Amino acid sequence: MKLILAAIKPFKLEEVREALTAIGVRGMMVTEIKGFGTQSGHTEIYRGAEYAVNFVPKVKLELVVSDSMADQVVDTIRRTATTGKIGDGKIFVLDVEAAVRVRTGETDDNAL
Repeated sequence: MKLILAAIKPFKLEEVREALTAIGVRGMMVTEIKGFGTQSGHTEIYRGAEYAVNFVPKVKLELVVSDSMADQVVDTIRRTATTGKIGDGKIFVLDVEAAVRVRTGETDDNAL
């Protein structure tokens, strides 16, 4: 199993969710986050004053999928979340040792 972490632009969330549902992803966790990468934030003008925005709003997706689905999920997120502009986000893939469904006690792929 693989844990896929993706930081994307917030306005892309619904489009990404729909695309993942279409390929068979049955669940994910979503967290609103702030961060910076290559762009190192930006400046905004509010009521005539310029402010440095060091942390940019993003949405973090967390999905655990079977090994066989991981590449397809990563590709789907990448294609759907891209705008072609700086700050589109990052995707990380990690190994998962075990998963347990709390309600039934099912484990690993059966718990997904």
